[in-house]
Amino acid sequence: MHGDARINVTHTEVLSDDWNRLEKVSFDYTRVDGATQSLTREVYHVDDGATALLYDSVRRTVVLVRQFRLPSHLRGKPAYLLEAPAGLLDGSSAEARIKDEIEEEAGYRVKSVERVFEAVMMPGSTGHRVHFFVAPYSPADKVSDGGGLRHEGEDIEVVEMGFDDALAMVNRGEIVDAKTMLLLQYARIHLLPAR
Repeated sequence: MHGDARINVTHTEVLSDDWNRLEKVSFDYTRVDGATQSLTREVYHVDDGATALLYDSVRRTVVLVRQFRLPSHLRGKPAYLLEAPAGLLDGSSAEARIKDEIEEEAGYRVKSVERVFEAVMMPGSTGHRVHFFVAPYSPADKVSDGGGLRHEGEDIEVVEMGFDDALAMVNRGEIVDAKTMLLLQYARIHLLPAR
């Protein structure tokens, strides 16, 4: 935790420590105008993660994965989301972890990944950081069907599609995963510009 004279944590209560840890944190916050305000927030502690967009610049294709997402289902939204392969670091380096995730989820063994940026996806409720990568691939890199790890409850469909088709799906609201949208926009600017 970084020292900041404007923030004084007064109480922390663990609400859940199952899948990840959820804490209720009470603190006194000194506002810009000098007034002190007592606040309470819930903080969900999630390990940092990594994600990568697999792209083939010759065929202008990308590889995404479709998987069930319970929170989306519970909100009455489509439950099967198209996403870039991703996973939590689990003590590994971001680069090593994303190479493993690409192979586990998508079935490709890529030779290299390029780190492009990091982002905090929901800074109001979690400190979870995502390391973003891009990875060139070709059909020769396919080593398995992918699909994820059954013992982790993963049931993943691998979807190879045209890059422009993926961007059109973003525009139609069919790809709604933020990390995937960011990577597709990065690819449009830096890797696969419009023809």
